[in-house]
Amino acid sequence: MSMTPLPLIKPAALQPGATIGIVAPASPFQKDELEKGLEILRHMGFRVRLADGLFDVLGYLAGEDARRAAQLMEMFRDATVDGIMCARGGYGCMRILPLLDYHLIRRHPKPFVGFSDITALHQVFCMQSGMVTFHGPLVCTLSKDEELSRTSLLETLSGQLPAAVSGAQMRSILPGVAEGRLTGGNLTVLCHLLGTPFAPSFDSAILFIEDCGEALYRIDRMLTHMKLSGCLEGLAGIVLGSFKNCGTEADICNLVRQQFEERAIPIVAGLSAGHAQRNVTLPLGIHVRLDADKAELSFLESATA
Repeated sequence: MSMTPLPLIKPAALQPGATIGIVAPASPFQKDELEKGLEILRHMGFRVRLADGLFDVLGYLAGEDARRAAQLMEMFRDATVDGIMCARGGYGCMRILPLLDYHLIRRHPKPFVGFSDITALHQVFCMQSGMVTFHGPLVCTLSKDEELSRTSLLETLSGQLPAAVSGAQMRSILPGVAEGRLTGGNLTVLCHLLGTPFAPSFDSAILFIEDCGEALYRIDRMLTHMKLSGCLEGLAGIVLGSFKNCGTEADICNLVRQQFEERAIPIVAGLSAGHAQRNVTLPLGIHVRLDADKAELSFLESATA
């Protein structure tokens, strides 16, 4: 059963010269990709601090569970670290969820950035710490991302209210207008949190979902599983991000339309976020307005204090 989200707290915006702590809570990474990403962060005006054990490797994990959890807690605890960014996704975040101190995280809110497997951490930081987080690039994807991705990251972390997302790439799947808190991330991770003590709540929420390398029938199975579990009963709307190597865009849109057409909630597709070179930064936890008639997502409040 999912928990009710705590009252929202917002981290402070990052100023020039702020220190970003780098953690690896999931899979190991290529050191050259990390260094390219660190150089981009330095060029943005940030300092970086690498967590102890960052380069550990244990099979498909970036070190032992306790070590990866300790990295996160170290960065939240350290007053000289202003924000936290993940080196890579992959797999491993769910394994460390029971090892984190969510009360400490709530006492020390900081901008926290990542996507893909990092979705598990976004959800628990919202549900169990009440903290706004940022679905955005990983350090190791920064050098591959389009310039727009890096600009979006810098502006959002610096405290600018994101501009409304619309344009030719956005399209309506089901009409309507709704408001709610923005939540979500990687569909596979969200689905696998169901039935755990860390299951998210989607009541009155605008749900953003994206994925990579999942066959169409598996996306169908995950959405069906979530519907049958009842977790989508109170959903206010849906925004589809990138579904890289998951079938054609038309197939994805048709599947989602078929799954939700009886619900009469607004749904749009084409948000440039997720496993693609254009990966805009999305503040999770703040209130947004989804206008599917205009194919537009608007942010109604700031994401930082």
